[in-house]
Amino acid sequence: MSAFPSDVADPPAPPAPVPGPGRALPNGLAAFLVFFSSGAVLVLETVALRLVGPYVGVTLQVTSSVIGIALAAIAYGAWTGGWLADRRDPRPLLAPALVLAGIATAVTLPVVRYAGEVLRGDAASAILLLVALAVFVPAALLAAVTPLVVKLQLADLRRTGQVVGRLSGIGTLGGITATLLTGFVLVAALPSTVILLALAVSLGVAGLGLGWYLHRRAATDLPGAGRARAALAVLGLVGAGLTTVAPNPCDVETAYHCAKVEADPGRPSGRTLLLNSAQHSYVDLADPRHLEYAYTKWFGAVADVTAPAGRPLDALHLGGGGFTMPRYLTATRPGTDNLVFEIDGGLIELGERELGVRQGTDLSAVAGDARLLVAAEATDSRDLVVGDAFGHLVVPWHLATREMAAEIRRVTRPAGVYVQNVIDYPPLRFIRSELATVGAEFRHVALIAPPEAIAGEQGSNFVIVASDAPLPLDAVRERLAEVDSRATLLADAELDDFVGDALVLTDDYAPVDQLLATA
Repeated sequence: MSAFPSDVADPPAPPAPVPGPGRALPNGLAAFLVFFSSGAVLVLETVALRLVGPYVGVTLQVTSSVIGIALAAIAYGAWTGGWLADRRDPRPLLAPALVLAGIATAVTLPVVRYAGEVLRGDAASAILLLVALAVFVPAALLAAVTPLVVKLQLADLRRTGQVVGRLSGIGTLGGITATLLTGFVLVAALPSTVILLALAVSLGVAGLGLGWYLHRRAATDLPGAGRARAALAVLGLVGAGLTTVAPNPCDVETAYHCAKVEADPGRPSGRTLLLNSAQHSYVDLADPRHLEYAYTKWFGAVADVTAPAGRPLDALHLGGGGFTMPRYLTATRPGTDNLVFEIDGGLIELGERELGVRQGTDLSAVAGDARLLVAAEATDSRDLVVGDAFGHLVVPWHLATREMAAEIRRVTRPAGVYVQNVIDYPPLRFIRSELATVGAEFRHVALIAPPEAIAGEQGSNFVIVASDAPLPLDAVRERLAEVDSRATLLADAELDDFVGDALVLTDDYAPVDQLLATA
C-alpha cells in the first residue's frame, strides 16, 4: 500500500559548507606553493649528498642517512604545519616559512663546511649529525607549507578528498620533477654552492612575493611585520657572509666528486689528486715512472713481469683518477694501448688540465660506467686489465660481483692478467669475499698486501692478481722485493686458508658496504 504523502520523511539536507580561515588561495597559487616547496625539499636532499661527501664519504650509509633525515624532516614539518594550521590563520605563516627556509638553505653551506671539518670520518654518529645539519631545518620548514595550503583550500567538506588528493599529487610531481632536474641537469652543470644559493634566493623571493600578495589582498599589515622582515634580512645577510668565508674543500666540483689537486712540497713535480678529501692518486709530472703509493708499486710490479720487458700491451683501465698507471705503462712499455673507462668526465678534463694527461695513440679515455663499457669490449682483446674504480673508499658494488669478473675474464686474453685494487679493514670480510668472487671465474688468483694487513691487524690496500694462465709468482715476488720489500704475495694453499668460506658476491646479492663495516 502506498504511503500518504505527508508521511514521507524529508530527505536529509546536504552538510553546510565549513568556512575556512578567510578566503582560500587561488588554485593556481596553491598548486605552485605545494609544487615549489615539495620540489625544493628534493633539491636539498640530492645536493646534501654532495655537500657531506667530502667529509664522511659517499657510501650506502651516507645515502641512507640523507634519505632518512629528509623523510624525518618532511614528517615533522608536515605534522607541525598541520598543527599550526588548526590553531592559527595559515596565511600569515606561509611567507615566513618560505623566507626562513631560504635563509636556512643559505646557512646550510657554511654550517656543513665548518662542522664537516670537525666531524670528518665514517662514524655513524658523525654521518647522522652532519646530514641533519645539512637537511633537517630547511626541509622541515618547506614540508610545513603543504598542510598550511591544504587548510586554506578546505572550504567545503564535500571536496576534502579532492583537494587533499590534488595537492598531494602536485607535491609528489614537484618532488619528481626536482629530483630528475637536479640529477640530470643541475648537478652536471653547476657547483653545489651555486645550486643551493640559487635555491635560497628563489625561496626568499617567493616568500617575499607571497607576503606582498597576501598583504595587498588583506589591505592591512600584520603586527610586528616590519620587525620580522628586518630580522629576516639580517639573518639572510649573516648567512651570505658566512658562506663567503667558509672553508671550501673543492677546487673543482665534478658531477661525481669534490676534487682538488695539491702540489707535493717535498717533490716539486709531484701532484696529489684528492677526491672528497681522500687521497686518490699521485702523479709525478716530470717522471711518469715514479709510483708513490704502495698499491701502485704492486700494480707496476705485476705489469713489469706480465710480458717481456718493453713489449707493448693492450691495457684496459677501470677507473682513471689521476691516470697514474696509464702514464707508467706508456713510459715503461712504449706503444702500449691504454684504454681508460672513467665514469666522471670532469676528472678526465681535470687530468688533462693539471695532471699532464694527453690523449692520443697511446691513451684513450672514455667517460662512462665501466660495467656498461666493459660489456661492449671485444672478447680476448686485452693483455692487462687494471681495476681501480672507487666511490670514495669503496669499490662500487656492481663492479665487485661475479658477473663483472666474468666480463673481465671474457675481455682478458688467455695469458692476460687482471689486477684489482681493494681497500678493506679488519675483520677483512670484503677482501675475502672479493677474492672468492674473482676466484670463481679465474683459474689462478694471488693477493698482494702488507703482512700486518693480511694478519688482520690494520686496514690497507689489497691488490688481487688473477689470470686463466699460471701466474709468474716467483717473478712477481722478485719484483716486489725491489719496489716494496714490505709487500707479501699470498697464493695457493695460503690464499685458500685466508679466503675460507667467504661469500661470493653476485648481482643478486653484493652487500659491499656491510662487509666493509668494522663494527
